[in-house]
Order: sequence, then structure tokens, then C-alpha cells
Amino acid sequence: MEVRQISVFLENRSGQLAHICRIIADAGLNMKALNRAETSDDGIVRLITDKPEKTVKVLADDGLVCSCTDVVAISVPDVPGGLAGVLEEIARKNISIEYMYSMMGNDGNNHAIMVFQTVEQADVFSKAGLDVLKGKDLGITEA
Repeated sequence: MEVRQISVFLENRSGQLAHICRIIADAGLNMKALNRAETSDDGIVRLITDKPEKTVKVLADDGLVCSCTDVVAISVPDVPGGLAGVLEEIARKNISIEYMYSMMGNDGNNHAIMVFQTVEQADVFSKAGLDVLKGKDLGITEA
């Protein structure tokens, strides 16, 4: 199962993030990751939940503009230099990264989790020796 990220486009005004989080909570969805990027007028909230398609539906039903895309989740050793080592391997393999952010929790093995948006397929990361996680590894229950 792929890891699906939901991108929500919204105005840059007070209360928008709380509103999105409330919609998700009221729908009984479990948020796994959240990232907010903004400009002066609007922003994008990127999130991962246990049920991405249902999340898109409840957000769209509320009138929000959103989309769903595949991302790559990597297990990163939770030690000093763990992320540096992963990023150095990505650089050595010339893997292009558009953006990245961390996820809440860990993979249960004393590893942090980083999410990467890239034009590359997940197997490129695996071939580079990186520990690519599947949706089920992250508690994503919706296929």
C-alpha cells in the first residue's frame, strides 16, 4: 500500500488549520503527519491520515480544495546524524527531492519517519539501501 498525502489549499487566515483538524477529528480519522507551507495570501496544508480517500471526501464536502498524491516515507535512525546519513545517500544517488517533512511517532524500531515528495518512484529509495515504509507500517488502513 502506498503512502498517500492530502494537500489542502486554504486562505491564510486565523482558524483555518483548527477548522481542518476539527473536520478530520469529527470524521474519526487519525492524523499521522501535518505540514503547513504558506505565502502571504494562501497556503497549503499537507497531511497524512489513516484513511486518505475518506479524508479527501470529508474535506471536499466542507468546500475545501484538496488533492491526494503519493509520497515516500523513509525510516531514519533516531540518533545524531541519522538524517544526515539518509540525505547524503539520497544525494549520492542523485535522487531529486521537492520537499520533505517529519511524521508523528516512529516506526517502533527507534527510528524517526521522514516523508519525501519526489518525482522518483519508491523503489529508487529502496535500491539506494534506504528503508522505505508502506502505508500499513504507518497505520494507514485504507487501500
